[in-house]
Amino acid sequence: MAIRGPGVGTALPPGLGQHGCTRPETVSYGEAMRPRTVWQALPAPRYLLTSWPWRSAGYLISGALAGAVVLVVSVIGVAVGGALSLALIGLPLLALLALTGIPVAALERRRLRLMDRAPADDPHRRPEEPGLWSWMTCRFRERATWRELGYVLLLAVVLWPLDALAVGICTAVPLAMVSTPVVMEVYGDGAEARVVKLWTVTTWPEAFATAAGGLVTLLLGCYFLGLLAGARAELTRFLLTYRAAEPDARVMELTRSRVRLVDAFEAERRRIERDLHDGAQQRIVALTMMLGLARLDAPPGPLADQLARAHEEAGKALAELRELIHGIHPKVLADYGLQAAVADAADRSVIPVDLDLELPGRFPEAVEAAAYFVVCEALANVARHSGAHRVAVSGGHAGGRMFLEIHDDGRGGASTSGGSGLTGLADRVSVLDGRLSLSSPAGGPTRLRVEIPCEWTDRSA
Repeated sequence: MAIRGPGVGTALPPGLGQHGCTRPETVSYGEAMRPRTVWQALPAPRYLLTSWPWRSAGYLISGALAGAVVLVVSVIGVAVGGALSLALIGLPLLALLALTGIPVAALERRRLRLMDRAPADDPHRRPEEPGLWSWMTCRFRERATWRELGYVLLLAVVLWPLDALAVGICTAVPLAMVSTPVVMEVYGDGAEARVVKLWTVTTWPEAFATAAGGLVTLLLGCYFLGLLAGARAELTRFLLTYRAAEPDARVMELTRSRVRLVDAFEAERRRIERDLHDGAQQRIVALTMMLGLARLDAPPGPLADQLARAHEEAGKALAELRELIHGIHPKVLADYGLQAAVADAADRSVIPVDLDLELPGRFPEAVEAAAYFVVCEALANVARHSGAHRVAVSGGHAGGRMFLEIHDDGRGGASTSGGSGLTGLADRVSVLDGRLSLSSPAGGPTRLRVEIPCEWTDRSA
C-alpha cells in the first residue's frame, strides 16, 4: 500500500507539517539569493537595474519630508507651550512634547524596511498595568524614550537637510544636465542654455556632451544615494532599536518571582515546623509518657521488657523528630533572631566554636534563614571533613550588608562542589542578591564568608 505525504493537492496550515508538527518555511533559491539590505545589493553588477536605487532615493526623500514636518510641529509646539506656560497651562503641553519621539520613532522604524527587509525591534517594554497613567509613567522612565527624543531633535535640525541636499545633488543636478539638449531645442537654435546656473552651453556638441556627463553623473549618484541611505538607515537603527541599556522586564520579573518563591518557601518551612511541633511532637510526648506509666505499672516479665523497649524507641523517635523540627526552621531563629540561633548552633557543635557577633537587631526572615543555614552547613562540614580543632564565627552589619564569616584551622581543600551542600546555599544567597565566597587552600585554613544586602527590620530582637 502506498502512503502519500502532503503533496501538491494536500493543503496544510502555513508552517505545519504532518501531525501538526512545525516545519521550516520553504524558501526558494531566488528568494534566498535576493538581497535583503542595500549593502548586499550595492556590490551586485545589476544594482542599477534593481529597485534599490529607487528605494534609497525614496528613503531619503521621505526622510526629508518627515524631518521638515517634525521641525514645523516642534517649533509650533514649543512656541505655544512656552507662551502658555506663564499661566501653567502650557506645562503639560511641553511635557507631552517629550513623548513626540515615540510616534516619530515608530514611523522611522517602519521606513527602515525600505533599506532592510528585516523588521526593526521596538525597544519599549510593555507597561505592567493597563491605563494611560501606567503607560506614561513607564515611557517617561525608559531610556528609549529619551533616545527617541534626541533622535527627533537630530532629525529636525541635521538629518533632513542632509537628506534633501543629497537627493538634490545626486538627482536634480544630473537630470538638469541630461535635459540640456531639450532646453536648447525649446529655446530654439542659437539660444543659450544655462546648466544649474553654473555654466552656459551655447552649441549642440556642448549640449550633448553635458547630457552624457549628466547621465554618467546620475548613474554614479545612484550608487552614492545607496551608500548614504544605507549609512543613514544604520544610524537610525542604532539609535531607535538599541536596548542593551534597558533592563529586560522578563529578567526583572524572574528575579522578583525568585524572591517571592524564597519567601513562600520560608513561610512553608515555618508552617511545617509549627505543625510538627504542636501536633506530631505533642502526640509522641504523650505516647512516651503513657508508655512510661504502663512500664511502671507492669509486673516484671516479658511484658515489662516490651514496654521498656517501646518506651525507649518512643524516646528516640521524639529526639529525631525534635532534631528534624530544628533543621526545618529552628524556633529560636523565629523567636530570638539570627544571633541567638547561631549561638545555639555553636553550642550544639562537636567542635569548639568562638563567637564574635554584633547583630543586636533583626533582619528580614529570608536573610536570617539563609545566613543561619549557611552557618549550620559550614559547621557540619567542618566536623565531618576538616579535622579542625576550633572554629571561629564572626559577623556584623555595615554599609547596608549583613556579613558572616566562618574560619577553621583544619586541613583545607574544601570546595562548593562534590556534595558539600554549599552549592544550594550559594544559589539561595544569590536570590537575595548576596554572595558566598570560599577560600580553602590545601593545608588550610578554610574561610567561608557570606554577604547579603539588607537593613534592620522593626521586629523586636
